Amino acid sequence: MKKADIPLFFAELQAANPHPVTELEYGSDFQLLAAVLLSAQATDVGVNKATRKLFPIAGTPQAILDLGQEGLEEHIKTIGLYRSKAKNLMATCQMLVEHYGGEIPRTRPELEELPGVGRKTANVVLNVAFGEPTMAVDTHIFRVSNRTGLAPGKNPLEVELKLLKRVPAEYAVHAHHWLILLGRYICQARKPRCWECRVSTWCDFKPKTPAP
Repeated sequence: MKKADIPLFFAELQAANPHPVTELEYGSDFQLLAAVLLSAQATDVGVNKATRKLFPIAGTPQAILDLGQEGLEEHIKTIGLYRSKAKNLMATCQMLVEHYGGEIPRTRPELEELPGVGRKTANVVLNVAFGEPTMAVDTHIFRVSNRTGLAPGKNPLEVELKLLKRVPAEYAVHAHHWLILLGRYICQARKPRCWECRVSTWCDFKPKTPAP
């Protein structure tokens, strides 16, 4: 994608969705962190179904700890890898209570020290909770960045660093949401829906998928 086309690409995404938000449901910074941790290799829809029942009774780190590992597993057993995720979430809650007074730390190194929290999860929390212009590269963003030519790379970190350089500052805070939604609903893995895409004009993908 030509550098001159990138602002046009994002201006169109912004026009279509001026205030994009995560599709994960949460009521606090901690609940956001917990939901993102649980969403690894799972769908937001699946995570939301579980957390709608979990968060009303255990929506804080201490409440999760009080629930206990088995109690937590019972609430999230519909989510893939639920046992390891429950273990990580319990350990994270323990650290949050012991070291941060139950609050969520605001730096990447501190977030990445939490069990089960990698770079992508930390980026989501920094962006959604604290408004930082981070790029949480999931499978959708990785695919869209490569397919469109926006920020091609061989691995998520390479794509992330390239996005940080190529996305104009005025679009940086919301960019990762726009790209996720584009990948989830339009620029899909098996068959991109080019005929419905508002930004296909600036996309390098060829040949464009015709309307069915």
